[in-house]
Amino acid sequence: MKIARTIKAVRKLVKAARSRGRTIGFVPTMGALHKGHISLIKTAVKKTDFVVVSIFVNPTQFGPAEDFKKYPRPLKADLAICRKAGVDVVFVPAPKEMYGEGNLIWVNVEKIGEPLCGEFRPGHFRGVATVCAKLFNIVIPDIAFFGQKDAQQSVIVKRMVADLNMPLKIAVCPTVRESDGLAMSSRNQYLSENERKYAAYLYKSLQKCRQMAAEGEKDSDKIAAQMRRILNNVPSIKIEYISIVDAETLEPMKQLGSKVLAAVAVRIGTTRLIDNVLLDAGDK
Repeated sequence: MKIARTIKAVRKLVKAARSRGRTIGFVPTMGALHKGHISLIKTAVKKTDFVVVSIFVNPTQFGPAEDFKKYPRPLKADLAICRKAGVDVVFVPAPKEMYGEGNLIWVNVEKIGEPLCGEFRPGHFRGVATVCAKLFNIVIPDIAFFGQKDAQQSVIVKRMVADLNMPLKIAVCPTVRESDGLAMSSRNQYLSENERKYAAYLYKSLQKCRQMAAEGEKDSDKIAAQMRRILNNVPSIKIEYISIVDAETLEPMKQLGSKVLAAVAVRIGTTRLIDNVLLDAGDK
């Protein structure tokens, strides 16, 4: 496994692999790797011939009051995980390598960046879209792998690739969960023991949503009300949003259709957690 810290270095390694006829898989991460990331990497290893993982805590997707400075950066452990999982190259750039002396050109996200997390994290998806565009231009992968847990991010990245005619495929892989249903997240380590128990109720609320839909309930307001009831009864949980939207356009749905995303965001203490399920395809 090679470690590249510059754009020039990772491009050289990818170019050499492509010259040998290898397909390039790419998994962009902010590090603090967990089983969810490992699942993405293993899928990339299975689906492509040469896998690049980026580890970059992107400053432009954090707001001024968010956790950029304290975001976990266990690089040594992350590199060991990548090596064991069969990664070929880990790209670990510094912020200056990615942004130089400062960006003047950005990828702005309209409409699909405004609801859900966009309402509570202004500027977040501009940072996400811009860094993903940069990484795609640097690595030039055939397939990039994202997790369904970050559903809005995946929708935005897929739309960006389509709208900007980028020559790659976006593969969205199922959410990986703890035994009690909590979605794997690097931020889970912020939770105290009690907060960790409360966090499991995010998925319980989404299971209630899925149950009601399976039983024939079509009214999204009624479903959301039952989800809210579950979360409101849990100490320390502050709901940011409960949204039932079209899985592709992210527009609100009064009546459930064929492609539905049910998404929640809460704060437990100082930690912000998100989760979602797809009601048409399920979320294992």
